[in-house]
Amino acid sequence: MGHGHHHPHDHAHDHTHHHQADTGPLPPALDADVPDSELSPSQLSRRSMLRRAGLLGAGLAGAGVLGGATAAAAQSVASGGSAGRGKSNGFLWLAGDHHIHTQYSSDGKYRVVDQVRQGTAHGLDWMVITDHGSAAHAKIGVEKVNPDIKEARETYKDQLVFQGLEWNIPGAEHATVFVHPGRNEVEVLKKFETDYDGSLHPSSSNATNEALAVSGLQFLADQVRRRKVDDAVMLANHPARNGIDSPHEIRGWRDATSADHPIAIGMEGAPGHQAAGLPKPYGSGGGRGYYENGPNANSFAAYPPESYRTWGGFDWMTSTVGGLWDSLLAEGKPWWITANSDSHSVYAEPSVIGPDDNFNANGKHSDPVYGTGLDLGKGDYWPGHYSRTHVGADRFSYAAVMDGMRAGRIWVDHGGLISGLDARVKGGGRWATLGGALHVKRGTDVELSIDIALANGANWAQFVPKLARVDVIQGDVTGHVHDKDTFTAPTARVAKSFEVNKSTGTVRLTYKLGRVSGPLYVRLRGTDGNRTAVGPNGAAVDPVGPALDVVGDADPWKDLWFYSNPIWVLPS
Repeated sequence: MGHGHHHPHDHAHDHTHHHQADTGPLPPALDADVPDSELSPSQLSRRSMLRRAGLLGAGLAGAGVLGGATAAAAQSVASGGSAGRGKSNGFLWLAGDHHIHTQYSSDGKYRVVDQVRQGTAHGLDWMVITDHGSAAHAKIGVEKVNPDIKEARETYKDQLVFQGLEWNIPGAEHATVFVHPGRNEVEVLKKFETDYDGSLHPSSSNATNEALAVSGLQFLADQVRRRKVDDAVMLANHPARNGIDSPHEIRGWRDATSADHPIAIGMEGAPGHQAAGLPKPYGSGGGRGYYENGPNANSFAAYPPESYRTWGGFDWMTSTVGGLWDSLLAEGKPWWITANSDSHSVYAEPSVIGPDDNFNANGKHSDPVYGTGLDLGKGDYWPGHYSRTHVGADRFSYAAVMDGMRAGRIWVDHGGLISGLDARVKGGGRWATLGGALHVKRGTDVELSIDIALANGANWAQFVPKLARVDVIQGDVTGHVHDKDTFTAPTARVAKSFEVNKSTGTVRLTYKLGRVSGPLYVRLRGTDGNRTAVGPNGAAVDPVGPALDVVGDADPWKDLWFYSNPIWVLPS
């Protein structure tokens, strides 16, 4: 690429060299060899939902989210490798949630099995239990939650349940940290939390604490290298909520460990707590994601006031075309976005913490019991009820989900706006999909194809969402920035918008990039069109983007979006 930095495809080779042991059979609902007559009622319901969405059988436009050419092999070819990895029927797009709390969090309530049961019922395939890092959690909770997680894994064999924690990043915000299951998962998480959690160490924004955070990520990388755990991942949570995740810290996390196998791989593109935006008297009348704050003494001073709010339910770092996320992509840095529930206490759910509760002594709250009314002041949904992170995995396993996340094969949606997404850039007889890089000769004609399975059934709010528009966002790859606090990308813009004029089935869209002469990337977003506005960088950059969410009046079901991770095109 001529800039001396790591190419975005550096991570695209096979990362599963020591993961093979956890490969398991497909869940029956996903396994076409299992007849309907052998499924339980819940499995049959799930299979029917997938069929309606176009996610089983022929798939999308003959190629498909689950069908068609081997996407893993195609990406390997696009990166100059040899085809041969992956299933013959392509990726499994597995929906999940990496930010979920239980009774082992001081502000949580539910048992592990409650969250896993609900996530499974709401269509998820993988979940991460992420109770808050704290003195009680480090001392008691990490060990005590593990048997509950193991029991949930046994009870819900169709569900992948990771153990993790919500890391108080020294000098910054929170993050999901989770590891591949194994005999050392508790030991590694416990030592990580004890030695590197900001709740146990001074956590103001200064160079010492920033260095401690980097050391924590390097510790996790060392545990993987030493085979204490098979893998570990970190994702920054609600990064703009308090303005304390500075651009140079984010870059530092991404670069703290090997470019071939990074530990810090991305951030919440959309935070949880989406029900908090429901207006009174039907909700708490707050901000979506609890984004209701302003700058404090530890905030990065250059962030503008509007960065402390969500835009269409998404974090300002993600939603701003030409903003912080694009500035990382313009460097060629693989940095991915996710969406999740951050589920603590669910909106309009009647349970309360049970009697004889003593969190500090027990490291957990008493099991929940039935309460006396529906609490409309809570801001959360069950896992999978509203937010979903879809990961392209080459098999149903813990390792495959982690590999798919690290490779950037991720798209996210709110409210079931769409059911499936297959995006590919094609040129020179090759193609690449989300998170991948297409290598072509300079001057090659390149085309982006987008296949979308529309929402063919009601979501959990009992209406069928309608996709109104899809935007292609394009930016140049310009190389490393000299100022690591850069949070703009001047060339990023909405390059093409498509109006969607059908409400069922599938949609195929095509965008011609033309004869490419320099490195670039494209990413996608889509909307129901209910709330739009000119983007923060002006109409020439983003003429019809998400609108700033109004605190006290931001019904999340009336403003639905999906976003994809990028695909790079690298001519040489």
